[in-house]
Amino acid sequence: MGLPTGVGLAELGHEVVCIDREVYKIEKLQAGQVTLYEDGLDSLLQKNFKSGHIKFTTSMSEGVKGAQVVVIAVGTPPHPVTHEADMRYVYEAATELASCLHNNEYTVVANKSTVPVGTGDNVESLIAKNNPDVNFDVVSLPEFLREGYAVHDFFHPDRIVVGANTDRAREVIREMYKPLLTLNPQCTLLCVKRRSSETIKYAANSFLATKIHFINEMADFCECTGADIYEVAQGMGLDKRIGKSFLQPGPGFGGSCFPKDTMAIDFMARQNNVNLSIVRATIDGNNKRIKDMATRILEVVEHEEAEPCFGILGLAFKNGTDDCRVSPAMQILQEILHRKPKSSVRVFDPEAMENARSILQPYMARVTFCDSALEVCTGADVLAVLTEWPEFSELDLAQAAPMMRHQHIIDCRNMLSPQKALNLGFTYRGIGLGRS
Repeated sequence: MGLPTGVGLAELGHEVVCIDREVYKIEKLQAGQVTLYEDGLDSLLQKNFKSGHIKFTTSMSEGVKGAQVVVIAVGTPPHPVTHEADMRYVYEAATELASCLHNNEYTVVANKSTVPVGTGDNVESLIAKNNPDVNFDVVSLPEFLREGYAVHDFFHPDRIVVGANTDRAREVIREMYKPLLTLNPQCTLLCVKRRSSETIKYAANSFLATKIHFINEMADFCECTGADIYEVAQGMGLDKRIGKSFLQPGPGFGGSCFPKDTMAIDFMARQNNVNLSIVRATIDGNNKRIKDMATRILEVVEHEEAEPCFGILGLAFKNGTDDCRVSPAMQILQEILHRKPKSSVRVFDPEAMENARSILQPYMARVTFCDSALEVCTGADVLAVLTEWPEFSELDLAQAAPMMRHQHIIDCRNMLSPQKALNLGFTYRGIGLGRS
């Protein structure tokens, strides 16, 4: 979120300074190199770095000097026990920021991190306590950037939500986004109460996660009844009240947002004695789906090999990103390795190999990192497609078949041609298409 937002604001003509404690990240960025994979980010960073519109530092005091807007964009990971949002990084940033703000300058502090309702009040109190004379306002400025499409989404927003309790703060943010609103006259800048803004992000992500879980359950229904989930999704999506988006069946939702945000709002609801039964069912159902997908892969070789080899295509939680955080692909892979101690896996992902290595450290003796999708097939008993990278649909199954020890395909993203696979002697099982 932070880097694409900073680069995007620089492209709009603003002077931007990005601050991070991680020295290696800042050194890399100061050399004009991106620290994450996002389509279009590299070239945009190079352009604005060379023009001087964006700079990078590890110094908070240096970075916020003279700033009209300071954006807090740190992580809010789930607590390992309660699953509530861990707010330590937000509050640490706010505390350090307080001492760096100048009393004679008005500053808007914008929470762009996904934070529990009431966080704006807490940040406001924290800054005022540590610097009583500072002139500032705190706003909620939730982000709606999709990983893998962050640059595109920054410049083509559906809406910009501003949670502010003063007119002055609202006008500063409106001015900041004026160039973007000029480029996108259809975009709504929605000004709401700060607590409403904080709720909007959680409500939106929970609804989208629920939509994903619903279509996955319908896919299971279609497999049992002979219906085609894509025909069903098309019929549903043509209803304007439902819409076409997020009706793609798969192995479950993941990433840095949906899992933690659904758990966080569920925690907040229970703290307020509210029963968010749909959100709770979505969380439980998605966790079960990960295990069910692992079972699908394991059961096809259950009676064939005592020490099976699994070919895994895809490690990132979705295409277009190298992010493996709470990735269904990684969770399924770890489930397989845990439940089948004598198994081995061969893996490939176009962008996420480096991030996957650190997560798979406990299993490294049983993991082979391959250089291509085709190489994954060598000696494999079953080929599983877990991330929807477009290039996987181009895999030459005729070449893959003789390379494998057994010809089984579990296509959790419906990337491969069922008919072609069957014609070549594979067993094939997709999602929501019935058994072949």
